[in-house]
Amino acid sequence: MTPTSSARAHARDIGLDVRAPKNVCDDPHCPFHGRLSVRGQVLEGVVVSTAMQRTAVVERTLLHYVPKYERYEKRRRRYLAHAPICLGVPLGHRVRIAETRPISKVVAYCIVEDLGEAAVVVPGDDPQGAPPTPEATP
Repeated sequence: MTPTSSARAHARDIGLDVRAPKNVCDDPHCPFHGRLSVRGQVLEGVVVSTAMQRTAVVERTLLHYVPKYERYEKRRRRYLAHAPICLGVPLGHRVRIAETRPISKVVAYCIVEDLGEAAVVVPGDDPQGAPPTPEATP
């Protein structure tokens, strides 16, 4: 079936302000085409692994202030989220995940929206607009 506007009409309203996927799937754990309801927290993160079947690892990075050193430290939290086939989310994309009932022992979230490609910082790469160092110029 080709993705059309009629395919978008078959997606049910999940109660969040997200766009319905263009493709249709027959996954029972899909919040748009199956019977899975979403409730609770809605979080954003980056997909760092899709090695499991219909499950993705979504990572959130946050800064935590350490008063003793008056600095921030990076902390991360990884969530296992069900990845419906109709969304087709690849690695490196920012996604929005919503809390659901427990789907398995460790999966209690579902991906509900693809927010596009995340900004990736390559180690050793100069930031854009940085002036060249004086010793590098002849």
